Amino acid sequence: MGAWGYKPLESDEGLDVVDFLEDYIHTLQSNQMELSEVINAMKQEGFFGESFDEVDFFFDISAMALAELYVMYLDTGKLNDAEDEFEKIHSINADEDSLKFVLKYLTDIRDEVPDADGIREIVELWRESECWIEWKSNLEFLINRVEKKMIHSLK
Repeated sequence: MGAWGYKPLESDEGLDVVDFLEDYIHTLQSNQMELSEVINAMKQEGFFGESFDEVDFFFDISAMALAELYVMYLDTGKLNDAEDEFEKIHSINADEDSLKFVLKYLTDIRDEVPDADGIREIVELWRESECWIEWKSNLEFLINRVEKKMIHSLK
């Protein structure tokens, strides 16, 4: 894990998600993005497993990075502060299933749902770091923001 901070976008794997999204956005014909389509494209490219039973550090960080980008969009109206391919996106539509998908990954991480070896690698790595409290707090923040958006979208 190459990380220089506790947030998912402060890691090599998080930047892989950013690179993927930049390429994905480049292929869009409109300035609107569907979260469900992004998730499906990420699944096809190996950012997520076939099921939630398939636990992997890369899948977890991909879900957290996607959530961080989505929350950034909710809070600022932008996917990124830098001037790049992300400027093309003016709206992100998130249906209930997409939000549930992201939320399932995040809550499985928080609840420390184990992998085949008995402990979720992402939890093990961060628990051993000096940033455990900050990382866990950020994970809770992402969960709360996605939950809030899902509740709001159901109204």
